[in-house]
Amino acid sequence: MEMGRRWFLAMSGLAPLAAVAPGQPARSGDGRCGHRFAFAPDGSGFLLDCQRFQIRSGEMHPARIPVEHWRHRIQLAKAMGLNTISIYVMWNYVEPSPGVFDFRGERRDVEAFVRLCQTEGMWVLLRPGPYVCGEWDLGGIPSYLLATKDIRLRLHDDERYMAAVRRYIGQLASRIRPLMIGNGGPILMVQIENEYGSYGSDPTYLDQLRQLWLAAGIDGPFYTEDGLGQLEHNHSNVTGGAIALSGGDAPSIAAARQAYPTVPAMAGEVYPGWLTHWGDKNFAGPSDISGDLNAFMAGGLSFNLYMLHGGTSFGFYAGANANDLSGAYQPDVTSYDYAAPITEQGVATPEFHRYRSLIGSYGVTLPAIPAPKPTIVPAPVTPTVHASLWDNLPDATTSTDPVPFEMLGQSYGFALYRTTIAGKGALDIRWVHDYATVFVDGHYQGGLSRTLIPDAESTKLNVTNDNAPLTLTTSGSTLDVLVEGMGRTNYGQAIVDRKGILESASLQGKPLKNWQIFPLPMDDVGTLKPTVEDPDRPGLFFRATLRLDKTGDTYLDLSRWTKGVVWVNGHNLGRYWEIGPQHRLFCPVSWLRPGRNEILVFDLHQTTPQPISFARTLY
Repeated sequence: MEMGRRWFLAMSGLAPLAAVAPGQPARSGDGRCGHRFAFAPDGSGFLLDCQRFQIRSGEMHPARIPVEHWRHRIQLAKAMGLNTISIYVMWNYVEPSPGVFDFRGERRDVEAFVRLCQTEGMWVLLRPGPYVCGEWDLGGIPSYLLATKDIRLRLHDDERYMAAVRRYIGQLASRIRPLMIGNGGPILMVQIENEYGSYGSDPTYLDQLRQLWLAAGIDGPFYTEDGLGQLEHNHSNVTGGAIALSGGDAPSIAAARQAYPTVPAMAGEVYPGWLTHWGDKNFAGPSDISGDLNAFMAGGLSFNLYMLHGGTSFGFYAGANANDLSGAYQPDVTSYDYAAPITEQGVATPEFHRYRSLIGSYGVTLPAIPAPKPTIVPAPVTPTVHASLWDNLPDATTSTDPVPFEMLGQSYGFALYRTTIAGKGALDIRWVHDYATVFVDGHYQGGLSRTLIPDAESTKLNVTNDNAPLTLTTSGSTLDVLVEGMGRTNYGQAIVDRKGILESASLQGKPLKNWQIFPLPMDDVGTLKPTVEDPDRPGLFFRATLRLDKTGDTYLDLSRWTKGVVWVNGHNLGRYWEIGPQHRLFCPVSWLRPGRNEILVFDLHQTTPQPISFARTLY
């Protein structure tokens, strides 16, 4: 999605467009059209079976929605009067390591989601990247690429990057080819990259991506997504491709039509809500887009609501924003509720009902709204200490200087950096990405945070903001720096965002050398040894048993805890942090079972367990 501004210019005058559902026969007057999607010859709009067609789309991401709720969320989109679902494919989610693809694992089966859209009578806009932004770690680009020290992303002249892109597109194209509309599927268009005009000016790169799709048997139609100003300045459209506008409205569509009269333009990202960062005072609230929707419907203009339903960035996949070249780092919360018309838990909001009525007032048939999925609110549970990270360390890698996760082949989680010191004083680390707890001979000294933490929290935990030096008050011989990698930057020039300790560390100005580095990806917590030699040392796992007579969606309330990660029956719900505004984590029904359930909490600071309560809503 676009972090830029809207462009308000004169309004266009397209006539209302007919709607055709996936799988319907062609309605051509002369029998020569066939079942196909195309651009109007004069660039004024889109054609489906030779008839003018309005794309009324809502964005939702399969990777953020429990599979058992896919159909429900698609049905909600249709009930609001939409006819299309727009989806991102996150490259790093389907290729977690070089050449190892997973298109069948949890929430990764893009083909199944697209077919489900077709079954429900909905068309699809496919947004496969290779970069997607989307408040997703590294904008969907695999972090394994960052193991190459001088890698240059999103440029045609870095062959190492382009070789990986070719591999990804080759794998994905073979799967989506049968799902294109020309082959009887519901995919109308494929987007080339994403908001490239906000990043660079490399038309060769965009054309090479287009050529890769063509070579793989995907002959379009294609489109690009950008703000109008970025599009015009950096020439980020592609030959013959339609134009989708971030923050688009009717006047900006009219302006795009004047600047690019031979291809259609649509509002590719219309924002009914917004994202939320850790440390924000509140969740972002909804925006009223009724005026824009009225203009789209009155003029028959195509649009996509970003987001219609945000869902959840489960695990470690939530991204971050940073000023260019890594300033003012702002990681995103686990929830991607986005103040969207359909909540994270799948409830139709008041905005949903208002927009549904508006769309229906233009003669669109409105199916019944599916009922919300069942929820449960179990009685609170209080975990007990289960294991200590310090008693579960893996084998270490040795290095003269500290190195980031990616150089160790690690993508997510934590890493422990250990070295020998003499004395105490100012510890200066260049740089911690993104949060660290520091110990001398097992005694907590304080923390380092790349994220600005409110003063009250900094004082309580002795955490320094923005990687400022930390004063070690205890003399000792063993320095431990436990680093949590939070979301990688997903927007702007600072997307090469490695995790861990990036360069060096010094104590009282003297460089610290000869490090042991323990990778802690936290991808198999089921193998923890239940050993706790020092229960007063932060870095503990807590376990609770939750017994259920029935299952349903629920939220775990971690408001009494400090900072960490939660698993339910081995499934990673994501991060929590006392600075908020998020304190509840969504747990879908499919991760629960009747009878005994296990909740596991890893907290960077707590040594005394606190109750976990449950709720039906995010807040």
